[in-house]
Amino acid sequence: MSMAETQVLIAGAGPTGLVLALWLAKAGISVRLIDRKPSPGEGSRAIVIHARTLEFYRQLGIAADLIARAFRVDRLNLRSATRKVATLSFEDVGKSESPYPFVISYPQDAHERYLIDCLHALGIEVEWNTELIAVTQNQEAAHAVLRKNGAEGTWTGPYLCGCDGAHSAVRHSLNIGFPGGTYDQLFYVADALAQGEWSGHELTAFIAPKSFCLVVPVREQGMFRFIGLVPEALLEKADVAFADLQAGVEQQTATCITQVNWFSTYRVHHRVAEQFRKGRVFLAGDAGHVHSPAGGQGMNTGIGDAVNLAWKLAAVLRGQSAASLLDSYEPERIPFAQSLVATTDRVFEFAVGRGTINELVRTYLVPYLLPLALRFAAVRRAQFRLVSQTRITYRECDFNAGAAGSLRGGDRLPWVEALDNFTPLRSREWQVHVYGQPSPALGDFCSRRHLALHAWPWTKQAGQVGLRKDACYLVRPDGYIGFISRAQHVDELETYLRPLSGDE
Repeated sequence: MSMAETQVLIAGAGPTGLVLALWLAKAGISVRLIDRKPSPGEGSRAIVIHARTLEFYRQLGIAADLIARAFRVDRLNLRSATRKVATLSFEDVGKSESPYPFVISYPQDAHERYLIDCLHALGIEVEWNTELIAVTQNQEAAHAVLRKNGAEGTWTGPYLCGCDGAHSAVRHSLNIGFPGGTYDQLFYVADALAQGEWSGHELTAFIAPKSFCLVVPVREQGMFRFIGLVPEALLEKADVAFADLQAGVEQQTATCITQVNWFSTYRVHHRVAEQFRKGRVFLAGDAGHVHSPAGGQGMNTGIGDAVNLAWKLAAVLRGQSAASLLDSYEPERIPFAQSLVATTDRVFEFAVGRGTINELVRTYLVPYLLPLALRFAAVRRAQFRLVSQTRITYRECDFNAGAAGSLRGGDRLPWVEALDNFTPLRSREWQVHVYGQPSPALGDFCSRRHLALHAWPWTKQAGQVGLRKDACYLVRPDGYIGFISRAQHVDELETYLRPLSGDE
């Protein structure tokens, strides 16, 4: 393909690369998507999809279909060896936070195939058996050397995105460091048919002084994923099999496992790339960050990278924004990746660490103090926001500005259930929101700037989620607030948009 035919080359057809390609394609951007594998993956790997990802999928028009194909998980149970310690109902704490106050369980292989089908409907096919060998660039374009079935070729185009995993060829080619390390603990993961004391709509974590096990429903009724620590007594064994673990897992989780469909052991890494961008080349997903599986954050974070990058690339390539817009990708996404690694590190160590302090936390702190803390609505809401990724904010990035009440530019637009103010976000375009009465001057400004203006009558619920009556919210294509004007000052909006659109 020539440079004119393909505007973005995406290396890696996992969820991050697929979502990046889908958002770009729906924006009218020509993409080429390659992967060194011969076909889509077969392993279930990441299975948890959180609320913020579903909000992005609603913007793409696929959330309802995906939810219908998946298991809906409504609550988290925390159990010790003898009793239920605590229950967190996602519905109770998240119903005022998001249209999706739950988690869905959907195996990564099925998830990828679904996204591949969505791309196929748009006329885009993944090029399998196509390996990226090297990347170079200059001021005009990015260049890649590709190998397919032993034959080498080249690609040239405006931008290249490395979504090619923890061993990213794109990252290596650019000599971008990937500092971090590997946890000492050895983990197991198994997908198995089992019967237990929970339904198919619960995520259950079993905490014990010297062990940990997480059980998640997956694929079909009665099929569960078991994730846990390999016991110390087996660490010297050369080839651990599930048969070595089964009796202990069944005892810890009070289950009867009748069939094992997939089993593996692995060690967990925690790393963040030193850069997410180098010139015309970007990193997203595991190519930029890997961390512990605590909270099922990895795949969802990669999809967040993809959405953040996709709308910015689309705006620049369509001539709607100056190329400087792309400067905001790294400062918005890399701090969250660094924070996530630090946060999951702490949670991970409490959950699986083998030291005396860790055992005391699991034996006393979690069973007795956590249930008390979860009695407070504010604590439950904070936990939902943390896990669901609805708490992510870009307010520290200079690209976002303005404030009204508790909201700042860079915050996710709060959801108002009674108004369903997320419906207009399906356009995936800049838009202005007013909760109250828009002024004639604001209407004229939006018309002149070709910005959709959405106004709703003021409601008590809008105030409860942090919005302010008659303030003006300039909402980005990804549902975050770019700028807030407390009094609908058109000159403030003009000043904000001028450099963004390349008018100066």
